[in-house]
Amino acid sequence: MRCTTHPDVAVRAPRRLVGLLTATLLGALSLVALAQPAAADPKEGIGHEVTGQPYRDSGGGTDWLGSYVVNGQQVFCVQFQYKAPDTDEQYEPGDELLTKWGDKLSADVAANISYLLLRYGDTKSADEAAALAHLLHSWTAAPRDGKNDLDPKKGFKEIGYDIDLHFDGLPAKAKEAVERLRSDAEANRGPWTAEITPPEGEQLIGSPAEWTVEVKNAKGAGVPDVPVTLTSSGATLEEKATPEPEEVAKASKDEEATEAAETTENSEDAQASEAEEKAKTTETTVTTGKDGTASVSLVPNGEKPKLTAALSAPADRPYVQFPVDGETQRVVSTGGEQELTAEATTIARTQPGIVQVTKKNSETGAGIAGVSLRLTGKDKTAPAVGQDGAPLADSEGKPVVLKTDDSGVATIENLRTPQEVCIVEVSAPAGFDQDFDPDNPPSACGQLAPGETLALELANAPNEVPRTIPAGTQPTVIASTAGTSGPSTGALAGIGGLALLGTALVGWTARRRFAKQ
Repeated sequence: MRCTTHPDVAVRAPRRLVGLLTATLLGALSLVALAQPAAADPKEGIGHEVTGQPYRDSGGGTDWLGSYVVNGQQVFCVQFQYKAPDTDEQYEPGDELLTKWGDKLSADVAANISYLLLRYGDTKSADEAAALAHLLHSWTAAPRDGKNDLDPKKGFKEIGYDIDLHFDGLPAKAKEAVERLRSDAEANRGPWTAEITPPEGEQLIGSPAEWTVEVKNAKGAGVPDVPVTLTSSGATLEEKATPEPEEVAKASKDEEATEAAETTENSEDAQASEAEEKAKTTETTVTTGKDGTASVSLVPNGEKPKLTAALSAPADRPYVQFPVDGETQRVVSTGGEQELTAEATTIARTQPGIVQVTKKNSETGAGIAGVSLRLTGKDKTAPAVGQDGAPLADSEGKPVVLKTDDSGVATIENLRTPQEVCIVEVSAPAGFDQDFDPDNPPSACGQLAPGETLALELANAPNEVPRTIPAGTQPTVIASTAGTSGPSTGALAGIGGLALLGTALVGWTARRRFAKQ
């Protein structure tokens, strides 16, 4: 419904309205402008009609508390009792919002207005729209002390806003909304701050970890229900890592269509490069909870994962748009705000590797316990590097020494990857030292891969058992047999035969001596 017009006035009396202001911030002003001059009638959006406030040349009637639709967009008006905007009204960028009498708004009031426009400017609730309109006119056109601004003899340019009259005319739910929105503005007005906190501890490439974004109000408390757009680079948002089946099917069809359209090698390279670039970043939108925070799980795919947050925040002061017709109410579009950003980065490393070395008897395959082994880099001299980037060295700066356990195995974890490492034997174990060369000790090397175990093996030949044992000046030959101790039965038989032969020779020699005599 329209405000009443005075029949004796040649020009249409200004339409009564209590419009809700949605301020457009400096640098982010959304214009309401048309190429053609205003010609259509005002179109009310959502809100409530209340008993009209009398002023000179008005006929009573009702006042509209709510939004308007201009050029298809929901907007709100200031300058109480000026004419309502036509649907095709032309507007130009304006200045900072002031009171109806040109006075500067206090910082708190300006911040309250900016916040309410940001949070409720696009409301679909008639009660909220009416409540917001009432609050904004209460702040921008409230009667001044000693100015008699509510005198009904004053015209539309001078009349102040009768706060009590309009509040009393609101429905009960709209009255409740007035108090709710007022409290919300006092609690959560700007300036806001945003901060991203990366996960504590070390980040591993390929392993998800939780990042947190927090939005705080002017009092340092968290602001709930704030949509935040998060963009990652060098990492993938975990919730988008696995696309839905229909997305996979669509992607497959798109890929087939792209391949069919490719005609040159250059175009293929260009498309591959574009796809690779897109794969480096992912985007999602989260909403802060009651404590003003929201969390996402990020999987690093590079050494420097980064997360950026972007959100709409209320400006310190709202800005208005001026109509071409100076007697039309000024308007601001819903969603006038400033963009607030925050970002954070961290360092991610590849998954650590493990070295497991086994020391074996080359003949039996059994493990050799208690063997000392040095863990070095590929030069077999410098220490290997741990996951934290520090060299694995003792107090003297020499490579750490491992010792094999009872099964002949030694293991060391949490090694930086990728890197080439070597295992170098320090000294030969007892019973395996015949072939040990301290100037060229046994060693084994290999490449450590992220998240994998590098298995190395060193085999030592046991010392050989002597095949001859000196006995006086004449060697006595002993045949050794594995698994036995002492000479064999064959050897004993041989020794017996030699003894018998000696006896026969002695007898033969004696007989010859006696024969000569």
